[in-house]
Amino acid sequence: MSEEKLTKEEKKRLKEERRKAFEAAHPELAARRREADQKKQKLQKKKEELVQAVNEQSLNDQEAARRQKMEQLASQGIDPFGHAFSRNSNSGIIRHDYGDNTAEELDQMDVQVSVAGRIMAKRRMGKLGFIQLQDREGRIQVVVNERVVGPEVYELFKSADLGDIIGVKGRIIRTQTGELSVECHEYTHLSKALRPLPEKFHGLTDKEERYRRRYLDLIMNRSSMEIALTRPKIIRAIQRWMDDHGYVEVETPILQPILGGANARPFITHHNALDKDFYLRIATELELKRLIVGGMEGVYEIGRIFRNEGMDLKHNPEFTTMEAYLAYSDLKGMMEMNEQLFEYVANEVFHKTEFSFMGKNVSLKAPYKRWNMVDAVKEVTGVDFWQPMSVDKALELAKEHNVEVLPHQRTVGNIISLFFDQFCEDKIEQPTFVWGHPIEISPLAKKNPDDPRFTQRFELEICGVEFDNAFTELNDPIDQKQRFIQQLENKKLGDDEAGEMDEDYVEALEYGMPPTGGIGIGIDRFVMLLTGQDSIRDVLLFPTMKPREGEK
Repeated sequence: MSEEKLTKEEKKRLKEERRKAFEAAHPELAARRREADQKKQKLQKKKEELVQAVNEQSLNDQEAARRQKMEQLASQGIDPFGHAFSRNSNSGIIRHDYGDNTAEELDQMDVQVSVAGRIMAKRRMGKLGFIQLQDREGRIQVVVNERVVGPEVYELFKSADLGDIIGVKGRIIRTQTGELSVECHEYTHLSKALRPLPEKFHGLTDKEERYRRRYLDLIMNRSSMEIALTRPKIIRAIQRWMDDHGYVEVETPILQPILGGANARPFITHHNALDKDFYLRIATELELKRLIVGGMEGVYEIGRIFRNEGMDLKHNPEFTTMEAYLAYSDLKGMMEMNEQLFEYVANEVFHKTEFSFMGKNVSLKAPYKRWNMVDAVKEVTGVDFWQPMSVDKALELAKEHNVEVLPHQRTVGNIISLFFDQFCEDKIEQPTFVWGHPIEISPLAKKNPDDPRFTQRFELEICGVEFDNAFTELNDPIDQKQRFIQQLENKKLGDDEAGEMDEDYVEALEYGMPPTGGIGIGIDRFVMLLTGQDSIRDVLLFPTMKPREGEK
């Protein structure tokens, strides 16, 4: 085969083989080449260190200059870190209320406002100055005219640095270039920024640093601020829908003496007064279902959950869920609730149901596809788990299809789940209810009366990402106790995510729980979908971060 027909990888491999052959044949030349490469690397490192030192010196010079200005302010009787300032408007209100008015109309209206914010840009043309003032809602231009404010205040403006926080009182105008602005009549220094902001194009671009120093991210990246402001709107919309449909919002304990409600590794803490270890909750399920037993009929909780597990684009050790339970409902009822809730929130907050997520166009318009787990596996792989099957046969099929099975997963139900995860999950794009989970992986779901190998459970998946998990809840105390016992057996076999025996919960069921539907929704992932983010860390203000190199 000619070298022109080789692939890029093959050419690279061939080049490496030739290099090794040359070095073997000419050891002295090879040694000189290595020595030259090392010198080149050392020079490059010195160059980088020099650039860093110059940057640090420049930064230190800027910081020193800012501290000097701080002292000058104090010497003039101005508190560098200011006092309360009364505002009656902001950039968003001004643009909304006066964005369509002409310069002549604004002159006639003579609207007086008091605004405050951070200086993000400034420029001067002789005795006329311009500021881009940033507040939570965005930016507004401020015009500072020495003829209007006087030379003393104009000097204060001139000495201000980017990042300083000021208050401005004046009237709304439109400049000769047509930009909506506030003409400054009173200028108040409120807080000195002792550190310079990152450069607009070369500053805070490293995602890790954005997450670690979220305060700078919010200052420099408007999109991050928009997500931070949109998230609570999404949560309020969820609460409105739930409140309007007969659910009562409640709060349950974060500290738990017993591990339960989900399969997950917990965080453990110690209660000094009780001299007892507690778990940080991995779910809110069992407490909420106790309230259904107590007669509250429809309850929900939006709260923080803690799981001592890995971090990736979809997982953070602490995250927010909404769990909800409705007496006299079931799996079908939870599907309908799920569809109605998602469609309502999308329309209420964004006025649309079409979104871009993970590079795909996703529609939250109901109804959503229903896909049985066993049917899905059969459709994708041809393996039919509807047929009666021994564990040995299932293990044989797993081996044939290169599906890894751990010791505690050696059941037909677990193997069905593993097949689905490996072969089917990534086939899902549009909202899909995956239902009919095996009983072995669903310790809190009611059995399917037509086939007790499976449960009345579904997971909503979109673009291969799980968004929620729902059941016809298990309300048979005898069956529930047996499931807990099985969980203890799984723990002995090495399943460190298995739950524990909760005798009090079994006792609660013995008093009678009505047929109930339940659902747990991942709020963070829902926010990811609605705001078009691929990483959970972009929708959490303070995600858990790995230590920096050298930190413990």
